[in-house]
Amino acid sequence: MVFSYTYLLIPSLLVLVVIAAVWLDRFSVPVILVALGAGILFGSDVLNVWYFENATLTNEVANLALVFILFQGGFATKRANFRAVALPAGGLATWGVILTAATTYACLHFILRWPSEISLLLAVIVSSTDAAAIFSILRRQSLPAKLSSSLEIESAANDPMAILLTAAVVEGLKSGEVIGLAVVALFLWKFAAGPVLGWLIARGAVLLFNRLNPQERGYYYVLLMGVILLSYGLTELAHASGMLAAFTAGYVMGNSHFVYKQGVRNFSAALSTIANIGVFVLMGLLVFPHLWGALWIQGILLFLVLTFVGRPVAVWLGTLGMRISTKDKVFMSWAGLRGSVPIVLATYPMAAGLPQGDDVFNLVFFVVLLSVMIQGSSLGIVARWLGLATPSRPMPRYGLELVKMAPSDLDLMVFDLPDSPGKHGIKIRDLTLPPGAVITFITREDEILIPKGNTELFSWDQVTVLARAADENKVRDAIMLPFEQQH
Repeated sequence: MVFSYTYLLIPSLLVLVVIAAVWLDRFSVPVILVALGAGILFGSDVLNVWYFENATLTNEVANLALVFILFQGGFATKRANFRAVALPAGGLATWGVILTAATTYACLHFILRWPSEISLLLAVIVSSTDAAAIFSILRRQSLPAKLSSSLEIESAANDPMAILLTAAVVEGLKSGEVIGLAVVALFLWKFAAGPVLGWLIARGAVLLFNRLNPQERGYYYVLLMGVILLSYGLTELAHASGMLAAFTAGYVMGNSHFVYKQGVRNFSAALSTIANIGVFVLMGLLVFPHLWGALWIQGILLFLVLTFVGRPVAVWLGTLGMRISTKDKVFMSWAGLRGSVPIVLATYPMAAGLPQGDDVFNLVFFVVLLSVMIQGSSLGIVARWLGLATPSRPMPRYGLELVKMAPSDLDLMVFDLPDSPGKHGIKIRDLTLPPGAVITFITREDEILIPKGNTELFSWDQVTVLARAADENKVRDAIMLPFEQQH
């Protein structure tokens, strides 16, 4: 009876979350907020459908979910985008996290006079922005490409630093030992060795995918799960950062060519979505909102310190000398959304048995809700106020995928033509595409166009081209440069 009840409740929760997320998407409500709300609604304090208070289990599940989320974050990070914004995004993902934590701790402990232990825990736990929140909310906004790429890559890359800081602080408070040179050396080892091991595992995975070439497609998914978990497990066994290794492995594989990459990309994205929704529902079940009655003032203060002091200090100091405009810095400061990772990290003190664990978890949960609701819902308004908003490009409803079951140098490339909608560009017969490159189809709003020589490309068209992977830059120049020169 218990098992039948569980099998009925869990799928019902997931189905309701998806239905609600699709319906609320028109109001720019992110799925993570829907999942949190569903967990709270079905939890002990509201409907009392499912009583859940196992912080240790939540921590273990959340860690597993983070591995898949971070791998997909790396897989979706394009090398070209990373190079264009590597300095600001990489800086905010490393020393920006440290600056946020240090500033937040200083305000909480020295100005508000909060206890040192809880101030330190809160500061490191909320120090990183969240990839799930940033990607789900920011991509609804129409922003300059460089600005949005900086924020997205930062959010995908800054989790490992926050995880390392949190793990070090929790371990230090648990053992009662002051962080010394040995701990600092271990920290540096974790941060340095993680990417190296992740790179090695990813390169080995690419060779394995191309060498095995199984006829059964399902084997590729099993291989991918093995690679993701090995990147984490083997690195942790070496006492390095498994989370950083998982992100690096995803980045390397996402920017490499291998058999069945499109199917792997789709499967990895699905795993990440399932992990995000599942862990947020579980987090919602774990929280007890009635406890906020004694913490809501502290929660608001923490939100204000983080949003108006900690994050701006990190952005302004962390990007000195990088020629980023004042408007961009103001928006980057406001766009420091918190989400799944801080909540996951907030389970670490509880799982470690620290006396501050319950208060830390509830405060962090409260701050994440405020961040998603207030900052997330106002990003479009702030972008328009700063003059950063650009005309909104509708998401194409059609796409084409090339599923390669054997090694091939051919690949499908998708190009979004720039400028405002409806402007004429260039006819296909006038394009100087490299030999062998073929335009397969064109997406224009809700239409699919079959390309012919006389077909004229319009701005905002999405052009899909089949060509050799090595010719991608030549294809991009052939399609984009004449169009940009004409406008």
